[in-house]
Formats: sequence, C-alpha cells, structure tokens
Amino acid sequence: MTRPTDLTLRGALDALAARDLSAEELTRAHLDAIEALNPRLNAYVAVTGERALERARASDARRARGEALGPLDGAPLGIKDLFCTEGVRTTAGSRILGSFVPPYESTVTANLLRDGAVFLGKTNMDEFAMGSSNTTSALGPVENPWNRRNDPDARLVPGGSSGGSAAAVAARLALGATATDTGGSIRQPAAFCGIAGIKPTYGRCSRWGVVAFASSLDQAGPVARTVEDCAILLRSMSGFDPKDSTSADVPVPDFAAACGRSVKGLRIGVPKEYRLDGMPAEIEALWRQGLDWLRDAGAETVEISLPHTKYALPTYYIVAPAEASSNLARYDGVRYGLRVEERNGDLKDLYERTRAAGFGAEVKRRVMIGTYVLSAGYYDAYYLKAQKVRALIKRDFDEVFAPNGAAKVDAIVTPATPSAAFGMDEKQDDPVTMYLNDVFTVTANLAGLPGISVPAGLDAQGLPLGLQVIGRAFDEETVFAVGAALERAAAFDALPAVMAK
Repeated sequence: MTRPTDLTLRGALDALAARDLSAEELTRAHLDAIEALNPRLNAYVAVTGERALERARASDARRARGEALGPLDGAPLGIKDLFCTEGVRTTAGSRILGSFVPPYESTVTANLLRDGAVFLGKTNMDEFAMGSSNTTSALGPVENPWNRRNDPDARLVPGGSSGGSAAAVAARLALGATATDTGGSIRQPAAFCGIAGIKPTYGRCSRWGVVAFASSLDQAGPVARTVEDCAILLRSMSGFDPKDSTSADVPVPDFAAACGRSVKGLRIGVPKEYRLDGMPAEIEALWRQGLDWLRDAGAETVEISLPHTKYALPTYYIVAPAEASSNLARYDGVRYGLRVEERNGDLKDLYERTRAAGFGAEVKRRVMIGTYVLSAGYYDAYYLKAQKVRALIKRDFDEVFAPNGAAKVDAIVTPATPSAAFGMDEKQDDPVTMYLNDVFTVTANLAGLPGISVPAGLDAQGLPLGLQVIGRAFDEETVFAVGAALERAAAFDALPAVMAK
C-alpha cells in the first residue's frame, strides 16, 4: 500500500472514505515524517501533535458513528504562522510576536476546522511575510527539500514568504497548507518547491485574523501537491466574512469540479512584456512548451500587451512598504508582544528599543521605505503616483479580459518565476536582486486577480520550474481548468531529494 504521506489530499480523502486507513493513522504518519525531517528543513516552527491526534480521533469517531462529515474531515494540514490560531502561538516569523498566543481563530482557519481539517502545526515564514527566500524569519531559515544535481550539498531557499508551507507540502509533511500572497508569496515558493499554489481573487478569502503586511494586497490561499488539491482547500477557505470589510459577498463554486473542464475554445493570452531581457532559456522554453500543451488541448493562444507591466515592481515596492509602515505601527511594546523596558520613563525610548530588538533587518528596511514615501513632501511624488500607476496596471488587465474587447482572452499564461530556487548564500546581500524574484507575480496582486503556479518541468540542475495562470477577478474556475490542463500535460512526477532517497 502507498505510504500515507505519499497520498495527495484527494487520495487521502478517498482512502479515509473507503476506510483504507484512519485519520489517526494518517495524522501519525505525518507527525512521524515531521519528526524525521523538520530538524533539517525547519518548515514547522510549532508542532501541535496532541491537538492533531485528538482531532483525528474525533474524526474517526464521527465516521464510525455515521455522522455527517466535513469535506476535509481527518485531513492533516500545515498552517502558516501568519494565521491566528486560538491557544497556539502565532509569531509571524518575528521576535516582536515571539510570545503572542491569540485568544481567537482566524476566519480561514476556523473555516478549515469547521470542515474537519486536522492542524499539524504552524509553518515557518519570512518575518511579517516580507521576503522571497524564507531566510528573514526570526525562527531560522527554511531549507528547500530539493537539491541541485551538480551540488547536492548546497542549501537552497524554498521561496518566500510562504516557504515553510511549501517546503512542508513538498517534503510530504502535510497534505496541504495555508499560505498568503502579497506579491507572489504563494506562487513563487510553490514554483521553487515543485508543488501547486493559488492566490485567489482579492476578497475571496477573509483577511480577519491574518497578521497584516500590506492590507490592499494580502490574500490567503492554499498550497498543495496538485491543482485539484488546491481547489479542494480553497473552497473550504473561501466565503464572505462580515468581520472583514474587504471580504467579497460572492458565491463559492465547486472549484474542484472546474479542474476537469476542457480548455477547448479558450483564448490564452501571452503578454509580450513578460519576455524579459536575460531571462534564462529554460524558462522561455518551458513557457513555449506550456502554450503548445494548451494548443494541443484545443485552446487558442493570443499575443497581448500589458504595457504598464514594466512599472509593476517599483509600484509594488512603494505601495507595499507604505501599507506595512502603517500596519506595523501597532507593535509598540505596550499592547501585546515584545516589550523592551524604557529608560527614565521615556515612552519614545520604549518604542525605539522595542522595535529595534523586535524587528529584523528586512522589516526595518521596508518600514523605513514606507514611512519615507508617506512623509510630507514625498507623498504626492511617490505614493500617490504609485497608486495612479496601479490603476493603469489594473486597466491593462481589464481591457484584455473585457468580454467584448479586441484582445479578449479567458486566461493569461506566463512563467511563475525568473529562475529556479537559488542558494541560501546567493542574492541575500542585494535587496533589489531579491525583489526581482517577484517580477512575474506582483501584477496579479496589484490588480487583485487570481493566479496559480503549476509545476511543469525541471531545469538543467534538476530543480522544479512553474508556469503561472492569471484569470479574471472571481473566475478561479477558469484558472483551475487551465492549470489542471497544464498539470496533465506536464505529468510532473519528480521528487525532491529528501523523498527520492
């Protein structure tokens, strides 16, 4: 029989329904895998084994009694340490929240618990979700479970900020995991770790109880082994939440059913602006291959123009730090989290000493950038101008997705990342080079659109590469249909080094 940890989420749910294994057996298998591999990978920062087994046994008892079961009943998941979990420490990867234990549950995790999911623990992440490598966590870096063929001893990054979730799923330490995406933090680590991950439309999943980075960009979503697994998780995670003013009151469809749809007749946009100077030939070749696969499945490819794409990265790195500087002002050493005692009763000294000790270098960098662009004399020159450009970026997408537009496309396919996973000792000293990792992903966040990364091939060093599908707002079904078609054609079955041994 297949090892429980080798099952996809769909396969595990089917096995549970057929009583081929119990939820307790499934959960124990994942906890054993975490015990064996997490000391190396550092994908989990907290493992809630007893809680997980208790929920697994409760699921088995419900099944034995013939009670109604949730769509995720008995499925072991990882939870990114950005989601507040009642009674379980939530740090956002930062020293400043090192002792924070929420007295409440985020809406997304509450929805998963409602549907019977089992939480294995909290997954590591870049501090306050600021990073593309998962090396900025105060709780230590996460190691990618993949290795280069010619340098198997080199430690690679899993991508960020959801690197702990992606590494855990890739290494079979969870059937799936929650993640968040502000500028690519679901899709980039999914691509680096050879798994699937979707950022849904802004407003599809509630942000209530998710530690904020940039409120107009942050969106929760799942990472999992397959496109269908992501669809199953997203349905449970989604839904209107009156506690979140940005939550959209729209129906939640059966995303998994959309994975079986034909793409015949769909028009797939190919943005010419995504052909970057110096893009690796392997990325370009994979992109062409993906478009060939879709044409073979009956889709039509259309070259389109998104002319303001070239301004997306600078726009993002003004808007996101500006919102971060506002959101992180609440960490002052007074209300919760770390407190470094002031000298001589000086309140300003309390703030300065607490934040200096509590925030890491990348968070400080972005807070300072954000404070600068919001300051008097610079607000109009930087922040206001960036918001105007953001509107133009969104308009580019509106025009190509317009039902009666000249270009009219149903989805857009691009590379997910400009490279495969890089080494922990590479790029770290150059923030601008690090920020360029988001070049293909930030546009979907700025426009609020859904985007999925699908594993589609390997580079010359045996590292996974992903393709990205971007869709219309609240049309995740088409994104899943195209993503699943790419997945079927790619037939990606390579295993990371920790699994291949």
